Amino acid sequence: MASAISANRAELLAIANSVATEKMIDKSIVIEAMEEAIQKSARNRYGAENDIRAKLDPRTGDLRLWRVVEVVEHVEDYFKQVDLKAAEKLQPGAKIGDFLVDPLPPVDLGRIDAQSAKQVIFQKVRDAERDRQYEEFKDRAGEVITGVIKSVEFGHVIVNLGRAEGVIRRDQQIPREVPRVGERVRAWIMKVERQNRGPQIFLSRAHPEFMKKLFAQEVPEIYDGIIEIKAAARDPGSRAKIGVISRDSSIDPVGACVGMKGSRVQAVVQELQGEKIDIIPWSEDTATFVVNALQPATVSRVVIDEEESRIEVVVPDDQLSLAIGRRGQNVRLASSLTGSAIDIMTEAEASEKRQKEFAERSKMFEEELDVDETLSQLLVAEGFSELEEVAYIDIAELAAIEGFDEELGQELQSRAVEALERREEAQREERRALGVEDDLAELPHLTEAMLVTLGKAGIKTLDDLADLATDELIAKKRGGEQRRRGNNNETRRDRERSERAEDKGGVLGEYGLSEEQGNEIIMAARAHWFEDEPAAEEAAHAESSQ
Repeated sequence: MASAISANRAELLAIANSVATEKMIDKSIVIEAMEEAIQKSARNRYGAENDIRAKLDPRTGDLRLWRVVEVVEHVEDYFKQVDLKAAEKLQPGAKIGDFLVDPLPPVDLGRIDAQSAKQVIFQKVRDAERDRQYEEFKDRAGEVITGVIKSVEFGHVIVNLGRAEGVIRRDQQIPREVPRVGERVRAWIMKVERQNRGPQIFLSRAHPEFMKKLFAQEVPEIYDGIIEIKAAARDPGSRAKIGVISRDSSIDPVGACVGMKGSRVQAVVQELQGEKIDIIPWSEDTATFVVNALQPATVSRVVIDEEESRIEVVVPDDQLSLAIGRRGQNVRLASSLTGSAIDIMTEAEASEKRQKEFAERSKMFEEELDVDETLSQLLVAEGFSELEEVAYIDIAELAAIEGFDEELGQELQSRAVEALERREEAQREERRALGVEDDLAELPHLTEAMLVTLGKAGIKTLDDLADLATDELIAKKRGGEQRRRGNNNETRRDRERSERAEDKGGVLGEYGLSEEQGNEIIMAARAHWFEDEPAAEEAAHAESSQ
């Protein structure tokens, strides 16, 4: 490149064409880089204070060099300005304020100038190459791409993708897979980011989407949209589950994915280093899908808690270890596949749990309604679990219970209402003992039980509640997987409040409030902030006018 700057016209154009072709960038970018390099070197020769321009004709290779000067009445900068007399020599008829071109003779660049020019050109070409790579790959996230392993650095695999390089980070590799330099490898493009050192193309072989794309390549029905993979979960290198559904009733989605003698699924298994894949029929019915997802275990019963997004599965005693799987793998994959937490218990455990719940609810009705054990057990057997259900159910439904009549139903409802009032009064006293202000009791959707919970979390005033975000108030428990770390500026009370909120997800996470209800509570708590603003503005205005 050092000889490029001093080369003749034909050589300059030949070098520009060669670099543009090799780096797969526009020739005009290379020409522009050469012009910039020549300008820089010329300033070193004639003086950096000069405004020097260079122009290389992309067709003929002619190089023009000139200095730009401004015509002024009194010269202050002799490098960039000329007076009217000197301007007449450069261009007859020049006027004050004109910018003139002062041609310069070509310079014979020395070794140091040539080296500097070479660096400018290389940098410009490198930047253009990075831009080209980013533009080429930025819209390809989600594709499967094939490349050649170039190197392994600190456990991360660098893959040559032809016109760019990608990286398979250690956590996106298949465990126990040993990458070897020079091997061809397939991977899924997770994301493409523009960074200072060039575009970063992040690849993955461990993501469930990679497995789904492999099936699309092996199963024509998936590629054509006849069969759809509705859900996928992986324990990379060990085991995976996919839920499939067919839009054509004549085509079996599981059989199509397995292929003749397992040929289709085996092609995917081999690519994933022997990862066992369970292909199960997907169903809109959650219970049915959970039963399928836990294969090969047999399921006796499924109980779904939609509010908590949890599923309770009962299995025969001899199926427990099979349902859970080695190190919990089977139930973990099934949980990921269905998007719900799955609790597995045996028939004996489920029976014990039911008996415990039955006894607790019977005891509660017996004490709160002041009835005998037989009557309380009958209520529980009929499906009642809370006092509110007895207090506010249609009297006809209570009277319809075998052994009940309308008079008994009315008496039970009356006692249930009284019990709820006693409970609320006790909670009100507890709330006030905690120091929770009565103003909070005026807010929508908040019960005395909720106010007690707020008080225990250190939220006792409107300002305390108004400082919360909606998800801090109502978010459901996240299982402790991620904890928010308090910063150094948080007070001890703030940290304690945050920790309590995280344990339940939100301070009131256990009460099942909706996001809309949470927003209404927070906005109502903040209302007094806005009421104070006009008064403050009036006071400030009165003070400024005095």
